[in-house]
Amino acid sequence: MLRRSVPLRRSAALFAALAIGSAAAAGCSSADAPGRDGGSVPPPSASVSGPVPVTSVPAPGTASAPSVPGSSAATDPGSGPAPATPSAGPPSVPAAAASVDVRGTVTDGLESPWGLAVLPGGDLLVSGRDDARILHVSAKDGTRTAAGTVPGVTPGGEGGLLGLALSPGFAADHRVYAYLSTASDNRIVRLDYDPAAPAGARLGEPVVLLAGIPHGPRHNGGRIAFGPDGLLYAGTGDANDRSLSQNRDSLGGKILRLTPDGAAAPGNPFPGSPVWSLGHRNVQGLAWDPQGRLFASEFGQDTWDELNLITPGGNYGWPTVEGTAGRPGFVDPLAQWHTADASPSGIAYASGAVWMAALGGARLWRVPLLGDRPAGAPQEFLAGAYGRLRTVTADRDGTLLVVTDNTDGRGDPRPGDDRILRLTVTDR
Repeated sequence: MLRRSVPLRRSAALFAALAIGSAAAAGCSSADAPGRDGGSVPPPSASVSGPVPVTSVPAPGTASAPSVPGSSAATDPGSGPAPATPSAGPPSVPAAAASVDVRGTVTDGLESPWGLAVLPGGDLLVSGRDDARILHVSAKDGTRTAAGTVPGVTPGGEGGLLGLALSPGFAADHRVYAYLSTASDNRIVRLDYDPAAPAGARLGEPVVLLAGIPHGPRHNGGRIAFGPDGLLYAGTGDANDRSLSQNRDSLGGKILRLTPDGAAAPGNPFPGSPVWSLGHRNVQGLAWDPQGRLFASEFGQDTWDELNLITPGGNYGWPTVEGTAGRPGFVDPLAQWHTADASPSGIAYASGAVWMAALGGARLWRVPLLGDRPAGAPQEFLAGAYGRLRTVTADRDGTLLVVTDNTDGRGDPRPGDDRILRLTVTDR
């Protein structure tokens, strides 16, 4: 097994632009240019610095730390268990610095991998964006077995078979959820998974739970995850139509909160709507801390990529603003990066920090947190070592699983690409 020690790297300009705002995101917007997954190439004249941690104050009328409305989730049938309750007392302070050790490669030879789910026994399911296949990967020896091909997927641009999630009751119901693109929309489907069936025939017919999510050649979002409340969250994109993000009647440019059957979840901020937050450009990362706070990564356009703390009903500014500006009515990001350093896709919470996989930045970012605030400077790992990073997931033993994505047409494939890496984290 490969074992590689990766030293800590820090940006020289880390705290140069610390901003404290009342509520908003800011920046400039310009015509999109191809070259970044979900974003655009920074203009040649743009200065590129490291991440800028910012103090974020929620928009008026929102909680200082997001908590899922407890009363409806606990009492409405089918809404799942009550959300996690923040623990009493002051939060523990995470280590200001950490080191990462690449323990080895779980498997390699993947084609355009996107979503990743950890099965109860430790094996993995991984989705292929362009071939619409779900593979079963043995955690013991990395053997890949085709679970099946998801029908109805139309790959192209940034669309295809994207995020995966397991039912909270997967051990009993064997249900897998997937976010996928068709010729006309993005949608969320549910499939039964039978591990005892022959290879290639382990997936049941997809049941469409939610259709009509706007689809385009770019900005399709695609990450799905079950929260601590037992409800399904989905990050969507603006499908290259900026007007959708501020339109509460559109599913584009939003974070959605659904029941396991795809209905708008009880307790959502806009009654009868699946919309949980709006004003997003392209959300591909969702993760919760132990107190039930939701964090999301977001592709910017030319200037700022973001890590956001999500509040119910919060408006994150796109396309009016990009990054931090302190404008009333909008929520500022917790941290932001110039687009050359990030292009963030999947995120995970582990060891007191949010970990963020960067595509264009070709590195893994760590953002230590103290409650709902950054606890120190973001750190970067693996810079350039494995190319584009699509997904990061916390495994049950505390290690991190990182999925590379160099075979999607925008990377520079290396022998063995693409691969799933296993990382250990040590506080320093």
